[in-house]
Amino acid sequence: MEHAHDFILLGGALGLFAIFAGLASARVNAPLLLVFLIIGMLAGEDGPGGIVFSDFNSSYLIGSIALAAILFEGGFKTERAMLKAAFWPALAMGTVGVAATAVIVAGAGVWLFGVSWGEAMVIGAALAPTDAAAVGLLLRQARVAIPDRLTALLEIESGLNDPMSVFLTVLFVEALVHPGAMTTGHIIGFFALEMGGGAVFGLIGGYILLALLRRLPAEASIFPILTFAAVLTLFGAAQSVGASGFLAVYLMGIITGTSDYKTRARMEEFYEAFAWLAQIALFLLLGLLVTPSTLLGQAPAIAAVAVVLILVARPVAAFACLLPFGFGMRGSSFAAWVGLRGAVPIYLTIIPVLQGMPNGERLFGIAFGTVVASLVVQGWTIGHAAALLGYGRTNKG
Repeated sequence: MEHAHDFILLGGALGLFAIFAGLASARVNAPLLLVFLIIGMLAGEDGPGGIVFSDFNSSYLIGSIALAAILFEGGFKTERAMLKAAFWPALAMGTVGVAATAVIVAGAGVWLFGVSWGEAMVIGAALAPTDAAAVGLLLRQARVAIPDRLTALLEIESGLNDPMSVFLTVLFVEALVHPGAMTTGHIIGFFALEMGGGAVFGLIGGYILLALLRRLPAEASIFPILTFAAVLTLFGAAQSVGASGFLAVYLMGIITGTSDYKTRARMEEFYEAFAWLAQIALFLLLGLLVTPSTLLGQAPAIAAVAVVLILVARPVAAFACLLPFGFGMRGSSFAAWVGLRGAVPIYLTIIPVLQGMPNGERLFGIAFGTVVASLVVQGWTIGHAAALLGYGRTNKG
């Protein structure tokens, strides 16, 4: 009983401290998610908190639940106008852009460190997805006025690139653990099941949930809970058969978010708050999971990967995918610079650890360090990048 009470106290105190520290960090335009990560690290075994935590299994479980909620909320707040303005370029960034980013980062890993292509592709695929919450929050903090189409692109891309990154990460982890099973037919079938299955689950689940939201005779306060239960059910069902639960819950969010029903406003308010809770919990947990002292020995690798990712891979992917859709040099340049990394790359590198890859924890450390570098370098300079590219400022906070 005492341990349970201590755990509740610790969790609540960490959450409160993270929120107040985040509010203070806004005064210097510090990336809020970076603050959550640092607080988790300070609470860990190398920090003053001294908490020893290395449970990758629990972290994967909690991370899956948190990301399901975050992706659903991301889809839910996507407006029809945003989809019309930027769906196809966002889809290109979420598929071709992810693959290009992964290959470029992997090529640099093979060339710089002499690792195998399979191992390099795991880290490249894991680092490919961007974080819409980080981008959106920092744009609001910096009060940057960018075109609506560019804002829509950045938000939709972050929801569409997670499934592709998960597919590539799992594919190359499996190729390393079970090399004989990776035939061309297996890869094609795996991709069709992952993406096609995720889309089918999302569309069917989304319209079933929408029908319930419109017709179920229940108190309005029960619908957010009903929806979260549906999100978990859909995510678990899709993942259990090998389809993409990430794509499924994102599509479910789009369907319910772009439709009309009586409780929609209450749902939007609930999930905006719940997504914040999921973000805080996830980043604190990932901060606890890493051991900062082990990152020091990986600093050269982290720095090299971060430079390639930020200055080469993301720009190449952005220009290749966006210029054909008429974004121009200015819009493509801004999209290239604000491709912040967040929780998903760290979460994805839990997979090789759980699969028993010999260098799994090393890959986890590199991903963690690269995410921190992205939040520091790109996160702190969004306002400067916007000003350099000629974007003005808005009065909206």
